[in-house]
Amino acid sequence: MKGVILSGMQPTGQLHLGNYEGALKNWVELQDQYETYLCIVDWHSLTSDYADTDGIKDRVFQMACDYLAAGLDPDKCSIFIQSEVKEHAELHLLFSMITPLSWLERVPSYKEKASELGLDSYGFLGYPLLQAADILVYRANAVPVGKDQLPHIELTREVARRFNNFYGDVFPEPEGLLTQFPAVAGTDGRKMSKSYGNDIRLADSAEITEAKIKKMFTDPQKLRKGDPGRPEICPVFSLHQIYNDAADQIAAPCRSGQLGCVECKTVLAGRLNAALSELRKRRKNFVARPEVVWKSLKAGAESARNKAAETMSMVRKAMKIDW
Repeated sequence: MKGVILSGMQPTGQLHLGNYEGALKNWVELQDQYETYLCIVDWHSLTSDYADTDGIKDRVFQMACDYLAAGLDPDKCSIFIQSEVKEHAELHLLFSMITPLSWLERVPSYKEKASELGLDSYGFLGYPLLQAADILVYRANAVPVGKDQLPHIELTREVARRFNNFYGDVFPEPEGLLTQFPAVAGTDGRKMSKSYGNDIRLADSAEITEAKIKKMFTDPQKLRKGDPGRPEICPVFSLHQIYNDAADQIAAPCRSGQLGCVECKTVLAGRLNAALSELRKRRKNFVARPEVVWKSLKAGAESARNKAAETMSMVRKAMKIDW
């Protein structure tokens, strides 16, 4: 019997290389190994974007196109919008009755983001608990995450344990399924992020990709061809290591000064565009056929609701509120 996994992303619109390497490629592999539920968490996005919801529908659509173009198969996994499965909200409400406030306040990202973004809403405080409901409503055994998300998984385990202690065994205690996500540098050398404006998107054309790569930061000590470079600190070389099978052949001439940055970037643009070519073709097809995308999301939601409804029936029976 296959294990169950749940994962998702906030609907930020078109995804970039960091999203692709950090999550999507991994999900494509996992869909053959697990009973897989992958959601676009629109309710979570409201913790920060509650005052401006005009673009959510298009951002959901753009993200769904990227999901499908990357190779997620609706016949193998359930791809859906979080708010289409109301059981997430019901379980979140029930969990909120038994979860100590101190558990939520100690989540590392709460104080950090509260200070950084100026957020102080009840929904923001309860974000990790809604995330726990997202996971446990499918009785997931594992959640593919990076190390920074492990505190959220530990909270989910604690909530599952507390519920089970009160009402009997309903939920597994999910494990964090740690995967080695490559660190994807943005065009300015920082971590790739839309908020930094340093991202290369899956939806970008070959021309836009090449233009972005031409502007990428490099080793500040390598000002012209002939200057020795340090590929180990160069964002361009870090992308070569992901998208160029011959990356080792870039390092030596860079260090010796034989390879200039312009040529190095040209090679990278060619490799990257070749790697994304088929994905981009598939994406264009999905964008041109929105009815197919929305149908996939609706079908995924129906599948997810069936699983979630089964869980909630177990929950109500355990809590003796199955009227």
